Amino acid sequence: MSTYLGIDVGTSSVKAVLIGDGERLIGSATAALDVSRPRPGWSEQDPDTWIAATATAVDRLKADHPAELAAVAGIGLSGQMHGATLLDAADKPLRPAILWNDGRSAAECAELEARCPELRALTGNIAMPGFTAPKLVWTEKHEPEIFARTAKVLLPKDYVRLWLTGEHVSDMSDSAGTLWLDVGARAWSDRLLEATRLDRSHMPRLVEGTEVSGDLRPELAARWGLAGRAVVAGGGGDNAASAVGMGAVRPGVAFASLGTSGVLFVSNAAFSPNTAGAVHAFCHAVPGTWHQMGVVLSAAASLEWLSRTLGEAAPSLTGALGDAPSAPAPVMFLPYLSGERTPHNDADIRGAFVGLAPETDRRALTQAVLEGVAFAFRDCLGALNDAGTDVARAFAVGGGSRSAAWLAILAAVLDRPLDVTAEGDAGGAFGAARLGRVAATGEDPFETLTPPPVARTVEPDPSLVAAYAERYAGWRRLYPALKSAM
Repeated sequence: MSTYLGIDVGTSSVKAVLIGDGERLIGSATAALDVSRPRPGWSEQDPDTWIAATATAVDRLKADHPAELAAVAGIGLSGQMHGATLLDAADKPLRPAILWNDGRSAAECAELEARCPELRALTGNIAMPGFTAPKLVWTEKHEPEIFARTAKVLLPKDYVRLWLTGEHVSDMSDSAGTLWLDVGARAWSDRLLEATRLDRSHMPRLVEGTEVSGDLRPELAARWGLAGRAVVAGGGGDNAASAVGMGAVRPGVAFASLGTSGVLFVSNAAFSPNTAGAVHAFCHAVPGTWHQMGVVLSAAASLEWLSRTLGEAAPSLTGALGDAPSAPAPVMFLPYLSGERTPHNDADIRGAFVGLAPETDRRALTQAVLEGVAFAFRDCLGALNDAGTDVARAFAVGGGSRSAAWLAILAAVLDRPLDVTAEGDAGGAFGAARLGRVAATGEDPFETLTPPPVARTVEPDPSLVAAYAERYAGWRRLYPALKSAM
């Protein structure tokens, strides 16, 4: 019997899951990560903490499930997208990685689009500070000595892959978020690289997410007691890997992720760019497939911020709301703590509470945060609709999906049923393990990567649908007012 390991290099933690026959979840382990914010709007991590956290998580799996870990035949990787990990000629990081939610390169985005007018057509995306390429333009301008010494640029999960295999490799889905990939052609673009004073020598080799990228290094196989060869799959960016975990690989299948960031994701049969509403069009982690998504930069991050501010654990805050609210909160929240992607593409906007009163309490603030994130998802749905894509229903994934109240709010705001699976909390790590399985076995991904059983469905409450539609109309008027005030 073979088993498969999935590793998700997230923003707040690294998660490792082990699956067996029938994709049964054998075990999981998590190791926490810290984010550094040296200046307002900046967000960085030490790349070597990803390796340390990965080692810790897999070591814990070995301690709990040694025999099952020894049977691993395939490993898949998932990870936070867009992070710029700059390495020297000896593969050592030159500086902390600049993360996906870092807004420092807003000016460089305009500069990049001026250098390469065909950027949006090639990438299917607007140049935004979250993407990787503008970060390199910023580095060349503000840290020229670092830029000059940069030999390779890797994404977070691919730096972990380098440690696992010794190979510089990335997959199509994660690389589509760099602004260096010709997304329709699924290949590096010399024109886009030239616009950032780079070339293909700075880039990793590309594989599909289901392909073998390399073998686990012998010393790591020995450390974890693996009995045979373990291949490492190309894997995927966190959203594409979560889609694989949900079986969202065929056109039209969608999911809503309530992770640190929020994502409304839909699979597509073809490259379908539409940048007018800041919708992302990326390669999927399975061959010959693409996807669109709207992004909320601070989803669960908004709840985590409230939790830190109030000094109360997030599950306790949301638990006080029960299974579902009876009406919208009297307070409204704009979840723009780190700027926003879809539909505003605004790195400078910041969040706000509106409607505070002497009687406002923790419960009202918590509900307002959950609703504000849900309204931002409704913005994403509208942008997808404008791009010609509808969502009939969606899987709910991510840490926020463990909150019954949040799912009830989101279902009502979107007016769409949300399906929850037993493996929903595994997210990208479970999808990564599935990709590891396909790489090891050579199975057809479209036959193998089917949706897992639905544990329950959260249907939109008709009374809340109507109430939230009215509240959403008012909430939408707040962004232009806030923008004007700032």
